[in-house]
Amino acid sequence: MTDDDGPSERRAYCVAIRAGPESSPPAEETRRMEGKLRVLVVEDDFLIAMQSEVALTAAGFEVVGPAATAEEAIALASEAQPTLAVMDIRLASTRDGIDAARQLYQDFAIRCIFATAHDDVYTRGRAEPYAPLGWLPKPYTMASLVSVVVEALAQLRRP
Repeated sequence: MTDDDGPSERRAYCVAIRAGPESSPPAEETRRMEGKLRVLVVEDDFLIAMQSEVALTAAGFEVVGPAATAEEAIALASEAQPTLAVMDIRLASTRDGIDAARQLYQDFAIRCIFATAHDDVYTRGRAEPYAPLGWLPKPYTMASLVSVVVEALAQLRRP
């Protein structure tokens, strides 16, 4: 499979987790943490976005989106203030998912778990400055995606 394979091309995804401040979170964030965790789905493949939404909803997350572009993802993150984001690296815009992850990390303190078929040195190098919590190799099941989100949340909560 090559990068020119069109709609069936391999894709990379990111599950991002909102890193809280060192001090007590503001009241709104505390309310979100006590309720369902919000997950922003950023995926330009409709079927993958729907599968992710179903799996994450079944796991108890509130899903925001889907967004098909980096610009839509940033706008939704600003409005809905999600706790997590599931991010496809290749998006339906000139900006890719790593660029969107950069802006989410810088503007909203979001960290990522990249689930990808593009597990190469270049991709990892581009993502490294945004402190990814891990990598999930493709292909993967929706159950493994949910499991990685749960593990990352546990990792962030450890002292």
